[in-house]
Amino acid sequence: TNPYLKQLIENLRKKSLELNVPFWKTVAEKLSKSTRRRVEVNLSKIERNTNSGDVVIVPGVVLAAGQLNKPVTVAAWRFSSAAVTKIKDKGKILTIEELVQENPRGSNVKIIS
Repeated sequence: TNPYLKQLIENLRKKSLELNVPFWKTVAEKLSKSTRRRVEVNLSKIERNTNSGDVVIVPGVVLAAGQLNKPVTVAAWRFSSAAVTKIKDKGKILTIEELVQENPRGSNVKIIS
């Protein structure tokens, strides 16, 4: 698999143990699934399951189907190029590492899968 993904999973597990935060362990487990079982989330699902100003993590790929009409911060393993442009119009995009740096406890973060 991708060495970057392996490193990310390892770092999330370490952070989970270091801070005693099971949230990051859950994200690492979802990312460590096989490619066929990994999460793919459309913007329409993010729109349905969030409120304005929410922080969301997708342990997989964010795809562009649907519209995002709320200012939402989205962190994910990967984004499609069309999803990036749609999210940047209303919200903010982060990598999972950036989210860990900003919010090491993972508080007030929703997992969408």
